[in-house]
Amino acid sequence: MRGNVIVGQSGGPTAVINSSLVGVFKTAVDRGADKVYGMLNGIQGLLEERYVDLSEHICSELDIELLKRTPSAFLGSCRFKLPEIKDDTKIYDRIFEILDGLHIEYFFYIGGNDSMDTIKKLTDYSLLNGSHIKFMGVPKTIDNDLDVTDHTPGYGSAAKYIGSITKEVIRDGLVYDRQSVSILEIMGRNAGWLTGAAALAKCEDCEGPDMIFLPEIPFDVESFLKKISELHKTKKSIVVAVSEGIRLADGRYVNELASDGPDFVDAFGHKELTGTARYLAGRISSELGSKARAIEFSTLQRCASHIVSRVDITEAFQVGGAAVKAAFEGETGKMIILKRISDDPYICVTDTYDVHKIANVEKKVPREWITPSGDNVMPRFINYIKPLIQAELTPIMVDGLPRHLTLNDLLKKA
Repeated sequence: MRGNVIVGQSGGPTAVINSSLVGVFKTAVDRGADKVYGMLNGIQGLLEERYVDLSEHICSELDIELLKRTPSAFLGSCRFKLPEIKDDTKIYDRIFEILDGLHIEYFFYIGGNDSMDTIKKLTDYSLLNGSHIKFMGVPKTIDNDLDVTDHTPGYGSAAKYIGSITKEVIRDGLVYDRQSVSILEIMGRNAGWLTGAAALAKCEDCEGPDMIFLPEIPFDVESFLKKISELHKTKKSIVVAVSEGIRLADGRYVNELASDGPDFVDAFGHKELTGTARYLAGRISSELGSKARAIEFSTLQRCASHIVSRVDITEAFQVGGAAVKAAFEGETGKMIILKRISDDPYICVTDTYDVHKIANVEKKVPREWITPSGDNVMPRFINYIKPLIQAELTPIMVDGLPRHLTLNDLLKKA
């Protein structure tokens, strides 16, 4: 026996985050773990001693296959920022007291940048107090902004959804013989990886979006309106993709220009970003007189498991398993990364990397992957994404709808 394992999920969910959970669970059981616990609502739930014994409830291959195809975070998530160790050791003492009470030997956290910060801090505290627990980060984020790793599980499926829906919106805009502008608002606070995926719509049966604006490039509203006006001289239906986090040259988010702009700030100091497309559509309607509509992809881009990428869901499972393998072999304070060996054929392998060099570092779209004019992406960007969206994993359908495994199902079995 290897001792007990605990795993949690944190931050925004993805369509494949539960495949990583399955990868941790199944690999830990196969390698001799005694019990595998799941934190309910991440580290915040652990502090409240809320957890389940997964090894007693996920018993069949059907459970595993359903869970791999289930979107959102099966165990629940949180956005809980651990304090700096020097500022508050009591909370760390409490966490380690709970872990020791459960006889935990291995701790896995599936998440993005803020979650890797949690792994970093827990690793540092374990070294200070001589704990034997191994801490490992399992990457996930549709934002694709974790440093070092070639890409993150969750991104490929979100990109596949964005490219597909963008194509459909473009087709829809051609129905009527009149001027119209559709503004697609896509997630991305400081990095434009998701918004750039709208360029996937450009193929032999679709010309793709007319413009794409990423947060890496300062945004000018007046210049934007002028470009729309110029485009309307040659075409009636215009489709533009914008990151929710596009900013003006002075650093203000575009959505802050709206009189009813949101003012919510989360535990990590992140402002709520919504309304960018609505603001721009309003300016187009009032100043250019064109019909304009805002389409916010919002949470749909992270939970659309019916169009999940098989490459993505497979890699999500692999990083979960690789984290267990590394921890069982004695590694700690690491995150699993994906290393692309080849594009054609696509080959990607897993490795480990010091989480201290990853946490709190954002990976942005390289400037050379964006057009000189700043209103679209280069072919190199599309070539980077294409291998990540390949193939599908068919949902398990019941009565015409996809079947998911939920925590309620799990608790009913108890």
